[in-house]
Amino acid sequence: MKDAVVATEPVRVKDAVSRGAALADYLALTKPRLNVLVVASSAAGYYLGGSASPDFSALAQAVLGTALVAGGAAALNQVAERDTDALMRRTRMRPVPDGRIAPSDARLFGAALAATGLLLLATRTNWLAAGLAFATLVIYLSIYTPMKRRSPSATLLGAVPGALPPLIGWAASHGSVAAGGASLFAIVFFWQIPHFMAIAWLYRDDYGLAGFPMLPVLDPEGRRAARQALGYAAILVPASALPALIGVAGTLYLGAAVVLGIGFLWLAIRFALARNDASARALFYGSITYLPLLWIAMILSKAIG
Repeated sequence: MKDAVVATEPVRVKDAVSRGAALADYLALTKPRLNVLVVASSAAGYYLGGSASPDFSALAQAVLGTALVAGGAAALNQVAERDTDALMRRTRMRPVPDGRIAPSDARLFGAALAATGLLLLATRTNWLAAGLAFATLVIYLSIYTPMKRRSPSATLLGAVPGALPPLIGWAASHGSVAAGGASLFAIVFFWQIPHFMAIAWLYRDDYGLAGFPMLPVLDPEGRRAARQALGYAAILVPASALPALIGVAGTLYLGAAVVLGIGFLWLAIRFALARNDASARALFYGSITYLPLLWIAMILSKAIG
């Protein structure tokens, strides 16, 4: 009897490890690192669009709904791009192209997440927030994803669903889009282009292998990518001041936005001048630092009046 118990222990451990690996693969389908920015942007939008003392339970439901839609969209995107993902070094080990999750299972999982998120937004926030989330899903999957294979302009189009999470959060608490919500959308829209150009440059060989016509693939010298990164980083400086000018945030935020914007612009200038991996990597890390710091400054500015 003792030998039988000992013999079953490795089986139980193996089953537990297998279940853990499967859960990790399904979590990977949602692109959790990207979803962190979605959650932060949605939460910032909700707080800024509501009263000074928000209902944190309602905020959590709005953010969860947005995150579920974003996670579902990410999973469905990986199903649609499984063939090209298999060609690229940075994506070939994703669960679907690597064969760890069947496309049909990933599709069902993604659809369930997106539907649950839309239902949560529709029932616990308002129809405007749910409608904006649905628009995010449609644009990302039906327009941006197939367009990536055909035109470098897909990057600009993809910035639209990428900029909608703070607007969804704003609409969930404010009940309308308004100038404040539009200013948050503009900030994230303009921020994404330098961010995307840095990624496109760093992974230009991968994109070339997969046949994606990204700007650094079409223009190996990087001049076009550099111009876009620099141009949108420059526009971002005045765009980031809009929340202070329309009363969404105060002077504390305005000072922080100017400093952060100039720093981000300097990184874009460095990339435009050097056009190498080091300057692109600095721009990328600067981009993922810039946005959270901007949200923190905006929230603190509103909190202290």
